[in-house]
Amino acid sequence: MNLIQRARVRVKRENALRRNHRRVRELTAEIGLPTAETAADQRPVIFFNASTRLSGLSQNAGFSLVSSLALRRTGQPVIHFVCLNGLSHCVLGTDKLNPKAPPPCAECMRTSRVLFEGAQVFPFTLKRDADLSDYLTDLSLEELLKVEWQDIPLGKLVLPSLRWVLRIHHLQDDEPTRYLAREYMLSALHVARQFKKLIEQSNPLAVVVFNGMFYPEAAARWMAQRHGLPVYSHEVGMLPLSAFLTAEEATAYPVKVDEKFKLSPEQNARLDAYLNQRTQGKFVTAGVNFWPEMRELDDAFWQRAEQFEAVVPVFTNVVFDTSQGHANVVFEHMFAWLDLVLEEIKAHPEIFFVLRAHPDEERPGKESRETVSDWVKARGVEQLPNMLFIGPRQFISSYELIAHAKFVMVYNSTVGLESSVLGKPVLCAGKARYTQIPTVFFPQSVPDYRAKLREFLAADAVTHPDEFQRNARRVLYSQLFRASLPFGDFLEEDGVWRGYVRLKDFKAEALYPHNSATLQVVLDGILKGTPFIQDL
Repeated sequence: MNLIQRARVRVKRENALRRNHRRVRELTAEIGLPTAETAADQRPVIFFNASTRLSGLSQNAGFSLVSSLALRRTGQPVIHFVCLNGLSHCVLGTDKLNPKAPPPCAECMRTSRVLFEGAQVFPFTLKRDADLSDYLTDLSLEELLKVEWQDIPLGKLVLPSLRWVLRIHHLQDDEPTRYLAREYMLSALHVARQFKKLIEQSNPLAVVVFNGMFYPEAAARWMAQRHGLPVYSHEVGMLPLSAFLTAEEATAYPVKVDEKFKLSPEQNARLDAYLNQRTQGKFVTAGVNFWPEMRELDDAFWQRAEQFEAVVPVFTNVVFDTSQGHANVVFEHMFAWLDLVLEEIKAHPEIFFVLRAHPDEERPGKESRETVSDWVKARGVEQLPNMLFIGPRQFISSYELIAHAKFVMVYNSTVGLESSVLGKPVLCAGKARYTQIPTVFFPQSVPDYRAKLREFLAADAVTHPDEFQRNARRVLYSQLFRASLPFGDFLEEDGVWRGYVRLKDFKAEALYPHNSATLQVVLDGILKGTPFIQDL
C-alpha cells in the first residue's frame, strides 16, 4: 500500500470513527442516564472487551456496544470495564516481530472515549506487582506456563493469547516468548485484582466479555466465576453480522440441540439454500471472504485419482486458533494427529489421500508461523505417490472432493459437519462444535481412532448412518439460524476494514426488546440466564 492509499484509508477510518461517535452521542441522548432510584435498586451488568479492537468498531465490539445500549434503554445499569494504559502489552497491540514495542494505547483510548461516551465506566491503569515480577524473572517458559499466583492460574490464562499472537502452537523457549509471557501474566494479575475491586464495589448481576480466551477477558472471567457470577462470552456467529453468546466458552461454540427439535419443510429448504451458496464459496466468516474463487478439480487430478481404489480427503485447521484448545482431547494437538495419518497413508498405497490446508493459514497479516505446508515439507509428504497436498491459497472446491470421497477425515473443521449433512461418513479427530451428539464418527482414544481409520480404509464402502445425517442437519441449522443472532438491524460493514462495522441510523426505540427479536434473546440471556437461542 503506497502513501496515497494509506492516506485514503486513514481518512475513511476517521470518517467511520466520527460517524460512530455521532451515533453514540445521539443514542445516549435519547436513552439518558439511569435515575438514582433505578441505579440503587438494580445490580449492574459489566461489559469488558479490550481484546477485540484498537481503533474502530470490530464486529464483536459492535455486538457488545449494541447489547449494552439495549440494556440501558430498558433502564438496566451497565458498567464498562475500560483499559486506560492498563496492560503492559495487550493482545491486538502486540507486535510478534518486536514484542517489546509498546501497544498503541492512545489510539485505543480514543476509541474507548468515543464508544463509551455517556456511559458509566470503570477505568483501570497498569500497576506492576514487584514480587511477581521478581519471581518470574528467571523461569523457563515451561515453568512460566505452570505459574499460579495467589491461586490465580496465570500461566494457563495467558497460554491461548501467546499462541494466537505468535501464530504458533509449539511455543519456543526463547527470551522474546518468555518476555511476552511474563508481561501478559503481570497484566493478567492486575486485571484480576481490578476486576475483583469492581465486583466488590458494584455487586453486579452478570458479566459479559468478548471471547473469554484472550488473557484480559480470561482473567476477568476467572475472577467473576470465582465470585459465583454468571459470565457470558461472545464471538462472531456463522452468518454475516451475527453474534454467538453463551454461558460456556464461546470459542467452543457449544450450541445445545434439543432432542425434540426437528426441522420443518421450510427450515429444511432454508438450510439447503444456505448449503447451495456455501458449496459455491459464496459466504463470509467474521467479515472475511476466504474463497475469492472456487475452482473445480481438473483433468490432471482425475487422471491421477483413477489409479487408486478410493479418494479420502483430509481437512486441517489453523493450529494457533483459540478453538483448538477445546479440540485437543484425543490428540495432544493437530500435528500429532497428522503424524498418525501419515503412517496410515504410507501403509495404504491403494488409497489416494488429498490433504487440504485451511485457507486461513496464510491470511494476509495473520499468517501462521506453524503451518500444514511446513509439516508437509518437513515430512516429505509430497513425495508419496498416493498423496496430494492442496495449499491454503489454492482455491479448489472442497465440496467436489467431498462428493467423490470414500469418507472424509477432519480434525475439528466445520467442513466435517457439512460433509455429514451432504451424506458422507466423517472420521473426526478433535472435539468439535458438532460432536455433542452423533453426527460423525469420533473415537475417544488414539488407539480407537487408529483402529477405526484402518477399518474404514479396508472396507469396500463406509456406511453413513441416517441418524448422523439427520443430526448434522439439526446441528448445522441450530448453529446458523438459531444460535447466530443477527445484528444487521443495528450494524453494517464500515467499508474500511474487513470485519469492522459502523452503527446504522436507528432510533433508541429500536433497542427495546419488543422491537427486536435478537435483543429480546440477548437481554433475556443476560438478565434471566435463558439460552441465547432464537426459535426460527
